[in-house]
Amino acid sequence: MRIAAPGARTSAAASAGRLAVKVPEITALFWVVKILTTGMGETFSDFLVGHLNPGLALGSGATALAIALIVQFRSDRYHLWIYWSAVTMVAVFGTMVADALTFLVGLPYPVTTVGFSIMLAVIFVWWYAREKTLDVHSITTPRRERFYWSMVTITFVLGTVAGDLTADMLHLGYLGSIVVFAIAIAVPAAAHRWAELGTVAAFWSAYVVTRPLGASITDWLSSSRQDGLGLGFGWVSLGATIVIVALLGLLTTRGDRPAAGLRSDAVRPGEADASL
Repeated sequence: MRIAAPGARTSAAASAGRLAVKVPEITALFWVVKILTTGMGETFSDFLVGHLNPGLALGSGATALAIALIVQFRSDRYHLWIYWSAVTMVAVFGTMVADALTFLVGLPYPVTTVGFSIMLAVIFVWWYAREKTLDVHSITTPRRERFYWSMVTITFVLGTVAGDLTADMLHLGYLGSIVVFAIAIAVPAAAHRWAELGTVAAFWSAYVVTRPLGASITDWLSSSRQDGLGLGFGWVSLGATIVIVALLGLLTTRGDRPAAGLRSDAVRPGEADASL
């Protein structure tokens, strides 16, 4: 599947604080790596929680995520290993947050699913109200980058609880959830191709669904439940990590590029960055 958000047309003008586009080109390999990182984040989080004190695991996840995002925000352009390291840590920590809300706080899956869906909608509305675009190719200011990573974080938490909702509360199991989310992720691609769904809407619709799809796949592989293969959280995490590293290595040799869009020195007339 290849869904790419369109590049924005801009007039060239020097502007302090502008960034090069710091997200990768949206190709089929992007979606494969994205699904793998979501699945690995799910099982590695479960592995850590199973072997460490939950509080220690959550604190370690938060610290690793903070470091990964600081490095990402301080980078001057798209760096493949920095970007995907940040995505992976969001996947791990997002799973921890979702599980903590369910098993420690006691919030039911419908409440957390609806709650994070509302949070995601608020971010989208706020982002569009401030920037007039949700195009990932236009992420060329610090404020847009903050919107982007806020959205990414919420989608990972939302995807975790949504996957658990379908597998457990709706009794679909892991395989049933995989089928549901595989269909769900195919819908925006088909609508983009044959029903003239806009590229931005198609991209974000698919992006949100990658989380529960990837998590359902690795849960099915690792879980010792009756509907799982019982391969173990550690082994599945290791296997997914090896494949991710191999694919990122392939992207490196092929010259992985940032998304084509605004140049680092390009700015819309009258546009200026401001803090959130």
